[in-house]
This record gives sequence, structure tokens and C-alpha cells, in this order.
Amino acid sequence: MYYAYKYRLEPSDAQRKELDRHRDICRQLYNHTRYRLNEYRENHGELPSMTTLRSELPALKKWWDGLNDVYSKVLQTVVERLFNNLSSLSALKENGYGVGQLKWKPPREFRSFTYNQSGFELDKKGGQTVLSLSKLADIPISLHREIPDDAALKQVTLKKEPTGEWFATFGVEVDREPPQKPDQPKNVVGIDVGILKYAHDTDGHAVESVDLSDERERLEREQRNLSRKEHGSNNHEKQRRRVAECHADLKNKRRDFLHKLSNYYAREYDLVAVEDLDAKGLVQLDGNSRNRAGAAWGTFLRMLEYKCEREGTHFVAVDPAGTTKECAACGVSSEKPLWVREHSCPSCGFTADRDWNAAWNILSRGIKQVGAGRSESTPVETALPTGTTSVPAKRVLEAGSPTLKERTASAVSE
Repeated sequence: MYYAYKYRLEPSDAQRKELDRHRDICRQLYNHTRYRLNEYRENHGELPSMTTLRSELPALKKWWDGLNDVYSKVLQTVVERLFNNLSSLSALKENGYGVGQLKWKPPREFRSFTYNQSGFELDKKGGQTVLSLSKLADIPISLHREIPDDAALKQVTLKKEPTGEWFATFGVEVDREPPQKPDQPKNVVGIDVGILKYAHDTDGHAVESVDLSDERERLEREQRNLSRKEHGSNNHEKQRRRVAECHADLKNKRRDFLHKLSNYYAREYDLVAVEDLDAKGLVQLDGNSRNRAGAAWGTFLRMLEYKCEREGTHFVAVDPAGTTKECAACGVSSEKPLWVREHSCPSCGFTADRDWNAAWNILSRGIKQVGAGRSESTPVETALPTGTTSVPAKRVLEAGSPTLKERTASAVSE
């Protein structure tokens, strides 16, 4: 299984300059390779292979002295990065999106470079943990959590954030099987995501969205201050970093909430059913797009999917069409505007919270989709309460789960 471990680097001023120099050389190589790709296509009528452009690197080093200062594997990953971007564009074009060509990378849009397979190692020097990088430096690293002893380091990506901070993300491979869970899942849950309440599940929990209003107000205040600074001045650069810090604060707090919530569901259940949402398409709809973007549903579902795979939990994404309209008790669909927050079936009289009813429909579809050996019972038949228990987002952040159950104590402490 593959994992990513991210750590903060603590370079000196001289090391920061060297990191920036290597990053800029990689950026220039990316732009040069992009130019060569277009030139090759014009001359030969087809795109060159990645091996073809990689083979040109030794010849480039003869007249481009800066390339000799960068580790060879790093230069190869730059070429690979270009082809990965090209493949992503081709995939979007095949799915009907209107895309153009690869763009030239300015300094602020090229923030990272990668050591792959070799040229890096974690070491102890002078009683301090450092990341030793070939042809670069021994950079102090804040190793706030240990990498497992059985993990094999495959690569490390160095990235400069807009705040000016540097981080190292290790890609590691662990020869470990996920925990064994029953083939016929017994402990199952359906989750319906929203804005007023972030997640409703079939166990009757309604998890509130994390409150980021103070952080947004600070961001807007700092952005107004930035607009008053002269572009290119030292004051403008200082204020730009303050704005970047506000963005980072918002992002980190949101991701912390999503990591803990998704981790809870992945560890606690044998099967997790969710809606197969087109999160990007929902954001592009008119009205309330800011709240939909801030909810980060796509990020939450991606986190939940890979964590379920890690924990051996069945992850099922079902068709979201009609989950809100359909009655979980009898299956009859009824129209209801968005502002109506209660489901009241005109056919059978079943009444429940709108999102809780949708969560049960999602779970029922998920069980059918995987063919699990579980009775397709309705909320009425199982005599479960039709109400929900509101769980503040603060409890998710503090405890790592929406409920303080004894069985989650071990998961929270890790």
C-alpha cells in the first residue's frame, strides 16, 4: 500500500536560495521541454515519446551549465511531469471538456520538484534530523510523526507554499495488508452530505459544518489591505504573504476536519455508501456556489475512498438522482423544494428529516450495488428513530470522530 507523509522543512536563508534556484532551473527545463515537444510535433507530425525527450538531457547539459547543478533524477521527473500533464489534458478532452494546450509556467506557478528512487535520505546530523538531498543540502526537517520502520521511501517532493514555507512530502510503500473485515458487511452506514449540516448518516448523526467565519473575515480584511499596496513594492510582497497565510489557515482547518471525519467513517464501519457527486459541476451552478465550494464535498469523498481502501472497508458510490425525493419507507417519489427540510411521504405517511431520509436511500442503493447479504429493511421496519442527533464540528476536531464512543478510543489516540 502507498502512503504520503508530509513534513515542514526548516532551511536556512542560504538553503532557501538554493532551493529556489533548483526550483527555477526545473521550471526553465519544463518550459524548454514544452517548446521541444511542440517543435517535434511540427517537424514529424506526431508527439515524441518521453524517452526521446529524456535522452536529450545529456546534450543539454553541455551548453546549459545550470542543469549540472541539479540531480539527474530530478531532471527526469520534470520531463515526466510534462507528459503527465499532457495525459491529463487528453483525458479531459476525451470526456468532452474544451481544453487548450500546455501553458508556459511562470515562477509562481511552478512550486515543486521531485527526487525519485534515489538522491535523498533521512539522516541524523548533530543530534538533528535532516533531509539529505544530492547536489543540494542537508536541510533540517520537523519530523512530527515517525515513518513506519517497514516503509520503503520511494520519492520525496519538495514544495514551496505561497506563504514562503517549504514542505517535503514522502511517497512510501508499505508491505502491509489492510485489516480484514467481513465479506458480508454488518456494520454499514449511508452518508448524505450538505451545507447546513455537513453530513447526515443512517445512525442518526448530523455533523455540523466547521465554522470558518472568523478566518474568512480575516482573509477579506487582508485582501482589502493588499489592494491598497503598490504592486511590486516590499509592502505589497509582505501583504501578499499575509493573504497567503490566511488562505493556508482556511485550507488547513477545513482539511483537518475532513481528515478526521472521513477517518472515523472508514474505521468504524464495514461498508460506507455515499452519493457519486459531480462536485465540480455543482460548484459551477448558479447560486450559493461559494458555500458549495467551501464544503469541499469532492475532497471529502476522495479522502473517504482511499481511507476505506486502507482500512479494508467497502466504499460504494451510488447514483444520487432522486435520493432526496424517494421515500425510504415505501419508495414513492415526491417533489419538495430545497427549503423544505422535512420528508413527509404522501403515500405511506412516513415522516423524517429530509437528509436522514436521503442517507437511508443511499445506503439501500449501496447494499444493492455490492450485493451484500443484508436484508433491505426500511427505517420503519427496523424501528430506528427518525430524528437525528446534531454533532458540533468542534467535537470532530477535538476527538477525531463525531461521537465519543469507547470503540473509537484507539483510533482517536493514533
